[in-house]
Amino acid sequence: MSTAAAEQWGRRRLVRTLLGVALAGLLLLGGLGYAVHSAVVSTKATPSTPDRMRAVEQLPPGQGRRDTIAAAPMLAVPPEAGSSGVPAASPGPTITIPTPARVGPSDVPTGFPHTPVGAVGQLAAVDVAVLQSMSIARAHQVHGDWAHPEAPPAPEWVLTANIQAFLASKAGQSSRASVVVTPVAAQVKGIDGSDWVLACVLFDVKAQAATTARIAYGHCERMLWSGDRDTGRWIIAPGPAPARAPSTWPGTDLARQAGWSDWITTQQ
Repeated sequence: MSTAAAEQWGRRRLVRTLLGVALAGLLLLGGLGYAVHSAVVSTKATPSTPDRMRAVEQLPPGQGRRDTIAAAPMLAVPPEAGSSGVPAASPGPTITIPTPARVGPSDVPTGFPHTPVGAVGQLAAVDVAVLQSMSIARAHQVHGDWAHPEAPPAPEWVLTANIQAFLASKAGQSSRASVVVTPVAAQVKGIDGSDWVLACVLFDVKAQAATTARIAYGHCERMLWSGDRDTGRWIIAPGPAPARAPSTWPGTDLARQAGWSDWITTQQ
């Protein structure tokens, strides 16, 4: 990678972009790409280890614990990890996510339970609603209904940057462009009590314009339970954006190493 490219990738706005960094071949034609954490990425980096997570669990509840969980680095992977991969020889772990019980604000599915997997399910529902629209206005609408007032504002939200990058690409400028986003894996990076979860979801993103492109995209958010147990819901919590989630091709050994468990849906 050239020095100029490294500097460009290191800028904060591009670090958090899903669809702005062009990949080779088909992905370039489709206008798709995904964010990298820094100019130097390597599979030698390790995700949160059991020892590290046990140390976090010893921290007292509160903002310090939450910030530590959010900032803990996850597996760093090269750009090509999100565009293809060899399926693992053995089945991997699974995570069972309940289905939504109703439709909430901005027509986003909701009614997920007051549990860590409920937080994962709600994050996925928010992400799908935003990314499939590929609309700045829609991103602001959903953010307004699903983010705490003290969360990073909509213009600084990673999903807004994703949409900006896509709309600036050749695929995004096509009147025939469409995007389909499907959750395929997830993980719970950490919790603080029963009302705060660092939830992560891995998506299969397919964009179609003149041609079709497909990538994997990992996204983490702080999630906060708002309201009482029976009528409340998970929303995006206050605090800086978490460390970048690894975007790995689902079902691969690298995805397992990154902590992803295959997504399974069940009725509540």
